Amino acid sequence: MKGKNYKIVSLYSFFPFQENLIINLKNQLLEIENENDLSGLLIFASEGINGTICAEKNVIDFVINLLNKYAGNRNLNIKVNFSKDKVFKKLKIKIKKEIVTMGVPEINPAENNGTYIDSADWNKLIKNQNTIVIDTRNHYEVSLGTFQNSINPNTRNFSEFPKWVDDHLETHLENKQDTNIAMFCTGGIRCEKATSLLKRKGYKNIYHLKGGILQYLYDTPKENNLFEGECYVFDKRVALDHELEKGSYSICHACGMPISIQDQERKEFRKGIQCHFCIDQFSDDDRKRFEERQKQIDILKVENHKIYKD
Repeated sequence: MKGKNYKIVSLYSFFPFQENLIINLKNQLLEIENENDLSGLLIFASEGINGTICAEKNVIDFVINLLNKYAGNRNLNIKVNFSKDKVFKKLKIKIKKEIVTMGVPEINPAENNGTYIDSADWNKLIKNQNTIVIDTRNHYEVSLGTFQNSINPNTRNFSEFPKWVDDHLETHLENKQDTNIAMFCTGGIRCEKATSLLKRKGYKNIYHLKGGILQYLYDTPKENNLFEGECYVFDKRVALDHELEKGSYSICHACGMPISIQDQERKEFRKGIQCHFCIDQFSDDDRKRFEERQKQIDILKVENHKIYKD
């Protein structure tokens, strides 16, 4: 990847992760960050590892080897792309109860989950008349892009997904025993956990897209691509297009929602201060703070530009 210095790796793995080992790994990674240009967001929990890291190739390779040791060489479900810019400010490591929060402690994705479907076989499965396709991501992610004819549960966060299953899934199933249920998400972790939930509830024929949308876009030629729109990612790039390059969306720095080029042309939009999603969410005092923050950002950009030119 000529001209692209940063390697970006998204990964996750479900495995029993002891608390003392979690602390050891966190400390080692923070030491690596101190000596190298390593950034990203990693989440550790007793059920495994989840996150994205960004660094030059040799640093990434070293970190992946370290993670493999702690994960006992289990599959880290790695997805790779590249960028000429850093996509995180620094390295954040969070220790939580779950590596992706669903709030159903009875399930164990490491031992019981659905059937992986590779990118090559995904199109055939979702085109099958006997298949329903469920997007397990949040509503704002779905709004940027999704697979043709997929069901949008319209959840604000993943912990709402179990309730959607209880309240609405049956309405999409003509025959509970025979219907294929195919699920997908950004990198594979949420749909994998969702399959574990459905299997515990007694559903059959449960499938999930291995590596998620990111792997599908990497593997699938444009002429065969059934994903429409852009794929939201949780870093500075906001969204990726079909070539896994930074897409057309940016972030509203007031509310954090992704906004399109068209959204920025709306009368409600004020850069760094508000967008049409958050027009009624903040007070005038909040907006004054946002306005002052944006002024400082703009001043800093001008100063940096002068330094670069000089």
